[in-house]
Amino acid sequence: MTSSIDTDMPTFIIAEAGVNHNGDLNLARQLIDVAAEAGANAVKFQTFQAEQVVSRHAPKAEYQTRTTDQAESQFEMIRKLELTETNHEVLIAHAQVRGIAFLSTPFDMPSLHLLTKRLGLQTVKIPSGEITNAPFLLAIARVAQQVILSTGMSTLAEVEAALGMLAFGFATQSAATPQHGDFERAFASEAGQQALREHVTLLHCTTEYPTPFDEVNLRAMDTLAAAFGLPVGYSDHTLGIHVSLAAVARGARVIEKHLTLDRNLPGPDHKASLEPDELRQLVRQIREIEQALGDGIKRPTASEWENRDVARKSLVAAKAIKVGEVFTEENLTCKRPGTGANPSSYWQTLGQAATRSYAADEALDG
Repeated sequence: MTSSIDTDMPTFIIAEAGVNHNGDLNLARQLIDVAAEAGANAVKFQTFQAEQVVSRHAPKAEYQTRTTDQAESQFEMIRKLELTETNHEVLIAHAQVRGIAFLSTPFDMPSLHLLTKRLGLQTVKIPSGEITNAPFLLAIARVAQQVILSTGMSTLAEVEAALGMLAFGFATQSAATPQHGDFERAFASEAGQQALREHVTLLHCTTEYPTPFDEVNLRAMDTLAAAFGLPVGYSDHTLGIHVSLAAVARGARVIEKHLTLDRNLPGPDHKASLEPDELRQLVRQIREIEQALGDGIKRPTASEWENRDVARKSLVAAKAIKVGEVFTEENLTCKRPGTGANPSSYWQTLGQAATRSYAADEALDG
């Protein structure tokens, strides 16, 4: 099952299986099962050929050295985590059976070709590390129907530049070699902007695992939305689920969160991932927040209509009032329920003569 992002639908929740399968196809199937049972919209893996992505002597990120064998290189680490084409076919079929969309992030040209041309995926998730990879972004725009672009480690100017590359690819759809200024012109053009609105979702994120809370900068998601007028979301690498929930309340249309069966498993991303019960809680609470956000129209709800008379007040006789007696501040007050005269008529009622007798605590006629 492939997926496109409908920005009119409730929050699109991506369970990021990533490389948390540890090279084990059975573990990868279990991650799909967990994501589907939790109610996520999609489960996402990572597709790469180690030789295409890193040199054999590339160092690991600091967070990777904390969670994996410090003696091995980044190349050795990720080579063990590759998924073959057959693996992908098995996992896509399993996701289809479980009724959940299958996504994967390509990290190199052959992997992009595999996902889009051979396996038929329509949505491509671009990782933060590729945001300056102009040839790769252009190739993605020429084959993908939907793009989700993570913006970790980026300035606003770098995001705009990446969007220019995508706009050029979407708007031209040709093999023409871009010339100087073509990306900027594509970004500024109406055709380019329309293409971005139709095809691109931006994700704010912080590329650190786990992300310290003081580096989340969730308001930057608002900045992306205001700057580019595109749907925005949040790729969450913090511990727990509360920052993702806050992002939904701030308008995130996509939430991406890493998933593991057990945080104690070996591997680079397990420690910053949700376990199955936590993913279920995240999905449930996102759906509750969506309901709570409502439509923005300020009006009494169905249950409030039933409570208005109980909670509001009426003009009430503070003591017995005889017919013809003048209403004064001494004999008139406001008490529940709100089934009698509205308290807003208090000052107009003062000085008027009662047209009938009232017992103490009796509401004036409305």
